[in-house]
Amino acid sequence: MSRRSWSLFLLLGVLWGIPYLLIRVAVRDFSPALVVFARVLIGAAILIPISIHRKSLKSALQGFKYVLPYAVIEMVGPWYLITKAETNLSSGLTGLLIATVPIWSTIFASMTGDKTVWHHKRLVGIIIGFIGLFALVGIESLSGTSALWAIIYVLLAAVGYAFAPNMITKKLPKVSGIAINAVAMAITAIVYLPFALAQWPREPVPISSLLAVIALGVLCTAFAFVVFFDVMADIGPARTSLVTYLNTAFAVVLGVIILSEPLTLGIAIGLPMVLLGSYLASRKPTHS
Repeated sequence: MSRRSWSLFLLLGVLWGIPYLLIRVAVRDFSPALVVFARVLIGAAILIPISIHRKSLKSALQGFKYVLPYAVIEMVGPWYLITKAETNLSSGLTGLLIATVPIWSTIFASMTGDKTVWHHKRLVGIIIGFIGLFALVGIESLSGTSALWAIIYVLLAAVGYAFAPNMITKKLPKVSGIAINAVAMAITAIVYLPFALAQWPREPVPISSLLAVIALGVLCTAFAFVVFFDVMADIGPARTSLVTYLNTAFAVVLGVIILSEPLTLGIAIGLPMVLLGSYLASRKPTHS
């Protein structure tokens, strides 16, 4: 990769590594529904004008019947589940659970005819990843440091993250990803509007929570998607997907350093196994 590609790749790792920290801060004073609403409203307000400028919004709107389920599976459900879960989970653990996305993606790929999934290295990756996941979930839930329901919420979000992009890529392969996500964010904002209004804070909130929500919308939602598709156009989707491992590292480290979150036994054991398993599972063999 070129120096520019490496720079954007690292930037994307940071942008998608800090949302869990920002969400953890925001839910101290805002309801999960309000956090999601503010995040997508800001994201849509930035990405829609970009899509209009690039003349790609019309194509996304024409594919509305596909963008709608994509929005539900990629944003409406997962972003609420993650935000709700972080009222109980640490940001580092949340980021680690999301790192299982490549494993779920590999499984979905096998269901749609990708026979390379059954290559021994990818199968070993899936097995290692799930052993790490079960160890992580078991230790965290049994130790009482994390509620099982919150862990399940994040895993459901990870499944949605794995399925939605695969679905929309097949249905709208030539439509701009930025435009698709701009429309999806607008749909998500409409869904959460009544909940956000009903749960609007009655008292002033700390500036830290307000800044966290703004940063979540501007940096981790709008700007991150622009960088993501720029990187993917430059180095391809396969290598871009490896940013998942960088995201997770940033999420765990930032949670420990900035929020003083504990580096639990579950994370210490599960982190290397989930990352190794996800890496092996997502690697397509060069030969059978």
